[in-house]
Amino acid sequence: MTARDSAEQRPHESTSGSERFSPGPRGPELAGRVGIPLGITILICFTTGLVSHWIQHPPIWFWWPTRPVWLYRLSQGAHVIAGVVAIPLLLVKLWAVYPRLFRRPNLRSPLWIAERGSIGLLVGSVVFQLSTGLANIAQYYPWRFFFPTAHYAMAYVAIGALAVHLAVKLPVLRDVLSRPLDSSADAASDVSSAQSSAPASLSTNDFSAAKARDNPIAVGPATDVSRISRRAVLNAAWVSATVGALAISGQTVPFLRWTAILAPRSGEGPQGVPVNRSAAAAAVADLARDPGYRLVITAGNRVHQFTREELAALPQTSARLPIACVEGWSASASWSGVRLRELLAAVGYSGGDVRFDSLEAGGIYRSSVLPAHHVIDPDTLVALTLNGQTLDLDHGYPCRLIAPNRPGVLQTKWLSRIEVLS
Repeated sequence: MTARDSAEQRPHESTSGSERFSPGPRGPELAGRVGIPLGITILICFTTGLVSHWIQHPPIWFWWPTRPVWLYRLSQGAHVIAGVVAIPLLLVKLWAVYPRLFRRPNLRSPLWIAERGSIGLLVGSVVFQLSTGLANIAQYYPWRFFFPTAHYAMAYVAIGALAVHLAVKLPVLRDVLSRPLDSSADAASDVSSAQSSAPASLSTNDFSAAKARDNPIAVGPATDVSRISRRAVLNAAWVSATVGALAISGQTVPFLRWTAILAPRSGEGPQGVPVNRSAAAAAVADLARDPGYRLVITAGNRVHQFTREELAALPQTSARLPIACVEGWSASASWSGVRLRELLAAVGYSGGDVRFDSLEAGGIYRSSVLPAHHVIDPDTLVALTLNGQTLDLDHGYPCRLIAPNRPGVLQTKWLSRIEVLS
């Protein structure tokens, strides 16, 4: 064997310690730095999602204010933006750690079982939440389950798994954040610990091969290390998250409308306001245009009916209110109509929640219940016009509810009946 052949068979011996343990782009240092903002976005989504759910299905203790009128717009906009920002962060996080997920299981360690179980639940639930949430933004439902119920239930799974994962990983997180981003400490410790536990009969080449099989994240010779730095991957994560935020936030933030290239609804629609459910989809066009239309108002055994012309003859009030949808889009508009509290005076309203029914025959949002403090708010209207024009059929003609700081699905369109609840 020549000297040259011998050198070629022993490449590791010519490398220095720093070269041997040069970090690749993957590693806990990268995962930890991406994991913190990812965890923050998950917490934002969870908190704002709970608020939206409770507004639509209020527990007996829950109270949601009428002011500021833009609060729900801000909350739900943050919910959707945070969800979109989380997608590139999650992808980079998984890319940074996935080789470690395929190490040999240590079923004798309760800590290992808890850690891997929480990771499985966390990854599965977060992927489910983000993918179904993204589909909901586009109103695309290729599944058979009811999205709001499944999304709400899985949110608790995600936040619980996140709590367990943080409890298990907090010491590790503190350690990796105390090290430089391009630190090789983790790779060096992995190799050293594996070498110390390897059988003495293993040769250098045998050990390297075994190490490559058991720990794909271990770093080999300097010539095998990717030229991509962790800093570059981290910067790519920040840029991707920023682009995602700008590409969707324009449907919530008016001056960013021009950036909303991924937003399904960014301000376009009849009378300058987007439409989620059209009159054709609700099958109400003929009923809404019927000359015999009457808005029925009841309180106990007291009943009063109004034609649209009679509603228009009553004192009119204008209010500038945003309409904000659960999909994250929102738009401010000028509404005009009859104050609800003044209309309810016709049946002697003295307090209580009020139910609104639509001309739409079916659907879970064909009716809504308005809390008493919203009922008496001066900006709560039975609206007849939008942006100075008679309500478009798709916006609720002949009249609709508009109240401050409420989700769009609860701003009932094509009103047929208003009932004061006992």
